[in-house]
Amino acid sequence: MDDVILRVKNICKYYPGVKALEDVSFEVRRGETHAICGENGAGKSTFIKILTGAIEPTAGTIEFEGKEYSRLTPKQSMDLGISVIYQEFSLIPYLTVTENIFYGREIKKGLIRDMSAMEMQARELCKDMGVNIDVRKRVCDLGIAYQQIVEILKAVSRNAEFIIMDEPTAPLTVRETQVFFNIIKRLKEEHVTIIFISHRLEEVFEICDRVSVFCDGRYVVTKDVQEIDRRGLITYMVGRELSDDYPTPRREIGEDILKVRGLTNKNVKDISFHLRKGEILGFGGLVGAGRTELVRAIYGADPILSGEITFRGEAYRPRDPGAALQAGIGLIPEDRKRQGAVLSLPISENVVYSILKRIAPMGVIHSKDEKEYVDKYIGELNIKTPSPGQLVKNLSGGNQQKVVLAKAMATNCDILIFDEPTRGIDVGAKQEIYALMCQLAEAGKSIIMISSEMPELIGMSDRIYVMSNGEIAGELLSEDYSQIKILEIASSKL
Repeated sequence: MDDVILRVKNICKYYPGVKALEDVSFEVRRGETHAICGENGAGKSTFIKILTGAIEPTAGTIEFEGKEYSRLTPKQSMDLGISVIYQEFSLIPYLTVTENIFYGREIKKGLIRDMSAMEMQARELCKDMGVNIDVRKRVCDLGIAYQQIVEILKAVSRNAEFIIMDEPTAPLTVRETQVFFNIIKRLKEEHVTIIFISHRLEEVFEICDRVSVFCDGRYVVTKDVQEIDRRGLITYMVGRELSDDYPTPRREIGEDILKVRGLTNKNVKDISFHLRKGEILGFGGLVGAGRTELVRAIYGADPILSGEITFRGEAYRPRDPGAALQAGIGLIPEDRKRQGAVLSLPISENVVYSILKRIAPMGVIHSKDEKEYVDKYIGELNIKTPSPGQLVKNLSGGNQQKVVLAKAMATNCDILIFDEPTRGIDVGAKQEIYALMCQLAEAGKSIIMISSEMPELIGMSDRIYVMSNGEIAGELLSEDYSQIKILEIASSKL
């Protein structure tokens, strides 16, 4: 039997003014874990959508299990046993974990759903995968990391023979990622074929057998992971050599600009810390530690029950995010699609969304001012787009994140909060964002950064606070940084 399960031949996908994929041909072997790497906009997501029948290729053919197709419909793809875990969740938020896992193939007693049987099977699946989740809990009440784990459980439960994973570990921290790796190992033992897409290149080398590289919509090369190193892979991805180093700090750190004392709400307890002018202050911790909840309170998105905040020497208590922005505090949220950008609007409207009063003082937008802001940030952030009128939903994940950054930067805030700033972003774009953060700090802006990527947290932060169970469990200066120490502190109050 042919050991190749998938061959794509000369696949192309064109949109008006854009070549998303151009003459892509390569193959995937049965039972292997095959990585696809490339910068944002390289065509990876478009390729996945073609395999799953979400979009139709402009040209080319797909050969699966020896049978050739000019295109696949979503039903054909599912019938062939192709399952996909997208970077964006496909869960139904107000259904339980069990209901999501069995959605569309419920176990029934006659005409009635057998919830007891489904919950028992869901618990067994969680046990097999080494996951501890309450299967009766609604998905909307879970954190992002656990929602991603439910996506994985849903795919595994279908006994799929070919699973596509698009940034499956992007929202996961070290502990959840290890659970995911255990799932991958189990699937490999059962000879399941996996296409694995990740910007975390260390994962590619840890769990994948081969890697194919896309660049600007074209297939570049396929290599055994044992035949290539990280620097060589990055060079194929970006077409040039790229340093692994974080920017060297050249900033002068000044006096305290923000002081928080005893901040408490339903998610965090007695939080006290200080942020200095020109500082990049990191917040580490495990999923559920309360990091996002803390910055949401500071940004006015969640109410504060007690405590004091001083900003620029004056009392500060935001009633909503608009008040925080007006005061000079901006947030780049963890979930860019639901909280950061308006996907149905063009880039131009997103960039100026938070400064409409400035460019439309009489209710009418000054088009010259709008164009000046939009062109400035498209250029500074290197947003890849055919025009400022492109809808944000049509951009790659990395370019969507840059639009969110542009919207926050346009407000000219003194404090910028970056919640998982490089989640789902390729290595080239990461370095651009790191350089931008350092430039902002050097210009006197203060930055609060939440990151679940330990090297990023250590490499970018001037100081680090570690949170655990809604509290600050410790503070580390740069000379004390280590991954082990951060993890020990993060687990101290569990």
